[in-house]
Amino acid sequence: MPRLLGVDIPSDRPTLISLQYLYGVGPKVARELCHKAGIDPQVRARELGEDEVARIAALLDKDYTVEGQLRRQVAQNISRLRDIGCYRGIRHRRGLPVRGQRTRTNARTRKGPKKTVAGKKGVKDMK
Repeated sequence: MPRLLGVDIPSDRPTLISLQYLYGVGPKVARELCHKAGIDPQVRARELGEDEVARIAALLDKDYTVEGQLRRQVAQNISRLRDIGCYRGIRHRRGLPVRGQRTRTNARTRKGPKKTVAGKKGVKDMK
């Protein structure tokens, strides 16, 4: 199992797919990495030599923001929004959807499981 930037990438998958296990590497970046490093994207990750893995790691280090550095950057961006008190920052602080989605229904991923509130008593119940 090859190790890149502190992450074990699966060895039984093609290199193109295995690289996508790194945070910040999607299909396009993985294809670019294989092309720049001169590696066949369909060859299995376990068949990569040490020099090829080192070439990929060097390219990632030099040209791309991935893994820990990218996670830190995203966290700093969110904390900046929270600190300045803009609309998006307030939504992050409250744990609500940030990009304009409706919250009357849905939004369960951000809001968490339903918290049922007792309904109002009807007119018939008052008698």
